[in-house]
Amino acid sequence: MNTGTTAVADTGAPVGSDTGVRSGARVGSDAGTTTGAEAATDVGKGVATNVMARVAHLERRFGDPRDPGNPLGFRALLAAEERQELPAEAEGLLTDEGFGAELVPAALGGRLVRADTLARVLRPVFRRDVALGFGHGITSLFAASAVWVAGSPEQQRSLARLLCGGGRATIVHHSLAHGSGLLRGEVGAERTRGGFSLTGRKDMVINAHRAEALVAYARNLPSTPGAGSHSVLLVDPDRLPPGGMETLPRKLTTGMRGCHFGGYAFHDCEVGPEALVGSYGEGVRLALRTFQLNRSLIPAAVIASVDTVLRTAVAAALAGRPGGPEGRHRPLLAGVFADLLAADAMATTALRALHLVPDGAHLAAAEVKYLVPDLLRDDLEELATVLGASGYQGGDGDGDRGALSKLLRDLPAAGLGHAGTAACQAVVIPQLPLLARRSWFRAAEPPDAVFRPGAGLPELDLAALGLAGGDDLLAAGLTATAARLRDSAVPGDAPATLKRYADAFVRELWALHDRCRELEVGDRAALSNPEMCALADRHALISAAGAVLATWERLATGNAAGADGAGDARGEGGAADAGGFLADPSWAVLALQRLGGRLGLALPAPPTGCVDRVLHEVVGRFRAGTAYDLYAAPLAEGGGT
Repeated sequence: MNTGTTAVADTGAPVGSDTGVRSGARVGSDAGTTTGAEAATDVGKGVATNVMARVAHLERRFGDPRDPGNPLGFRALLAAEERQELPAEAEGLLTDEGFGAELVPAALGGRLVRADTLARVLRPVFRRDVALGFGHGITSLFAASAVWVAGSPEQQRSLARLLCGGGRATIVHHSLAHGSGLLRGEVGAERTRGGFSLTGRKDMVINAHRAEALVAYARNLPSTPGAGSHSVLLVDPDRLPPGGMETLPRKLTTGMRGCHFGGYAFHDCEVGPEALVGSYGEGVRLALRTFQLNRSLIPAAVIASVDTVLRTAVAAALAGRPGGPEGRHRPLLAGVFADLLAADAMATTALRALHLVPDGAHLAAAEVKYLVPDLLRDDLEELATVLGASGYQGGDGDGDRGALSKLLRDLPAAGLGHAGTAACQAVVIPQLPLLARRSWFRAAEPPDAVFRPGAGLPELDLAALGLAGGDDLLAAGLTATAARLRDSAVPGDAPATLKRYADAFVRELWALHDRCRELEVGDRAALSNPEMCALADRHALISAAGAVLATWERLATGNAAGADGAGDARGEGGAADAGGFLADPSWAVLALQRLGGRLGLALPAPPTGCVDRVLHEVVGRFRAGTAYDLYAAPLAEGGGT
């Protein structure tokens, strides 16, 4: 992908039903070798280019999900899941919108310029169905990322044509990606005179039956240990020799039932040398780079799914209560909303760090994938108590309850379960002794724009991402923001409480620092001790506190365009209501109080006014029909009563 220093606002190539993208081009074909500019013309003309308009456009086309007559609503989505398929109407809409172009770099004719913008465009899809988001969405990006980084010009052009034309790509993971039991098995590649011979099998590959391209992370044969153990191959299934690849039968899953999980078995399958992506033995390095985007992007998108459940719980708590939610539902609903804002602050910071702090983004990305799913699962359990206590049925019978049950099934299948957490622990734990020696309380604060949602960014360059090392940007954000708070003189209970909370998290970081300084760098026995998992847990919560504090401070001290002028050039696309609700410390107080509770910190109770202020916003956004995230995007379902 192109690199550069120009700040790119939240804009993209046009989106709309009249896009006129070409379809039918296959990977490796030499048809239509258009330039990036020519391909961008194919994506569409004269339709909204701003990210807010793109999100609103998708919301309008999907329509009110709670309308029982909507063929794209919750009832239709649940019916499709019962048939163990993705809803054809929804897939048709996304194809009609040229949604695959969102996953293709702008230089290759797509709309992908900024990682944080992509997360926002994905949210209308994930708000309705996690399975649809994977089955017709980001799986293709995860497959294509290695090609965007290291593929040949022809590989990049052909895969871009495929995705912009509505086709799909899938990924055959390597052994290092075993974050889920779905990913067992491995493919090997042996060099031959004619290219490579593939052997082995992968039993669970999403869209195996429907993908027009597959990207295989294959172990080099004969086996070679170390960083050069794998290579990446871009394969067109229709161009393989007869009998070389067998598509395994579809396997049904408990979660994401509509997705097509199949598999591949390779039998001395010959592919040409042109299939190699990048250099021989570069597979592990490509994975370590591109997985940083995956780890940040999935939780950022899934926030919208939990938003849907919170909206249902608010409707239940308001039913028959013109005065608003009562009793224990008040702090619960306010607290879940604060969690969603905290999760969004953490995920957005990590996505922006991919652009601005590429040498240190890998740690933040791992922490997002490590912690945010746990926060969201806890929130779903709390919201289930509201729905259970109220006996709420919603406006569409079983649609609202079914959406909650479906989400609880889908999250583990989406790689947001325990095994995914273990994979992120493997990234974080070895770095803790190094961070204690070189980064914590020493590193400079990252660039201001890292923590400013909506501010301008250079174009995403996955090839620039570091594989290890770098500073802990979230910890640096915590200590710098806490120091400024300590020196501030803002009156009121909420600011005073926020100062105390910030200092408590800084003390916790010091305690973590002292413990990790005792560990020897590279001591495998010490690092595999169960205590290290507990230390990683604490580090993740401290990291989240850093994201909350630093994001709140930026929103409280200026609009989404940074003080350096590198913001959104049109004044659009930034965080919602900067200078209003998000500038109020109340949400940050509640978010930190809940994070501190998970850490076991002895924090004073938040002022009553904080709960009231956040709950007022919860009800206000419900009635206005706007999203429960940093952007408050308008939703198709409109307001409630």
